Amino acid sequence: MATKVPQIAILGAGIFVKTVYIPKLAEISHLFHLKAIWSRSQGSATAAVEIAGEHFAGVECKWGDSGLEEIIQDGSIDAVAIVLAGQNQVDFSLRLLKAGKHVIQEKPASSSTIELETALSSYQSISAASPGPLIWSVAENYRFESGLLEGKKLIADIGKIITIHLTMEASMTTSNPYYSTSWRHSFTGGYVLDMGVHFVAALRLIVGSEVASVSARTSHVDLNLPPPDTISSVLSVCGSCQLQNTQGKWSKIILLTDFLWRFVGLNGTLEIEQIFEGKQGYLVSLHGADGQVKRSTFPSDGVIEELKAFLSDVSENTLKKGSEFVAEPRLSIVEGARDVAVLEAIFESGAKEGEVVHVKKF
Repeated sequence: MATKVPQIAILGAGIFVKTVYIPKLAEISHLFHLKAIWSRSQGSATAAVEIAGEHFAGVECKWGDSGLEEIIQDGSIDAVAIVLAGQNQVDFSLRLLKAGKHVIQEKPASSSTIELETALSSYQSISAASPGPLIWSVAENYRFESGLLEGKKLIADIGKIITIHLTMEASMTTSNPYYSTSWRHSFTGGYVLDMGVHFVAALRLIVGSEVASVSARTSHVDLNLPPPDTISSVLSVCGSCQLQNTQGKWSKIILLTDFLWRFVGLNGTLEIEQIFEGKQGYLVSLHGADGQVKRSTFPSDGVIEELKAFLSDVSENTLKKGSEFVAEPRLSIVEGARDVAVLEAIFESGAKEGEVVHVKKF
């Protein structure tokens, strides 16, 4: 039986949709049919459809409540990509799932674990009432980056882990196009949560373990940004019944950009650095105990790989029914919830001046 090419719609017409989603989807346009793009306003929807028109034919322009309802009622639309303000994504996801659509929503999965617990309960109820499996994915591209996946392969080469250092330093000034996105200024945790989930996801991916507890200090230096804008934390990572200390710094106020994961083990050190000069990607360096260093570079390919994985899930879901279908676990809403839970624990610990806080389990 031939695999069905799914029809999808995009909810959202902001910066990320126009500059990332549409170009990346255009590279894999043979895997799906883009039927519609929706936004709250006609102007935003029209602008996004015009850009999409350079790559896709016949994309319908939808806006407002009536346009959203048309997408919900359209039985030909199999799946929806939700790329909206973080505060709204869970509600929209559940609404589309209830209408029988598969959903991939942008990270973060939510602003709080309380909302996620309620949402997961609703998802279970919706799924139980559905005639077939419904996919709810979170677009966490760091779980699909080839450079980070290489790190996951190499982590065993350094032996027992002694310590892990995680640094994320990036500027967030008026010159950054995302600075003007008001929802990030009113979002719990602001830019630190929005970006921080990436680095928690990468840490969990590479180590293959969950963060058990955190102790953090937070500060708010730039009053033009939402608090906190700087974090220094120690995370206890449980792996093979061992605990490692992980230090992380998230800052959105400095002028230089530095994203680095460093894993120090008994047999060597593994470093993964995100590259921003020229074509974005990753530099992976394995320092052996013999003094030899093996370096390799990888492209930044996580967004396109996560979209391919989601579209594959949607297509395969039509061929396999019930328990036979298993969605890509890296896209799971539960994985996204676990990332948020770590950041939430960090914020709570920071508010309590470094008190150890256990991470909520999902």
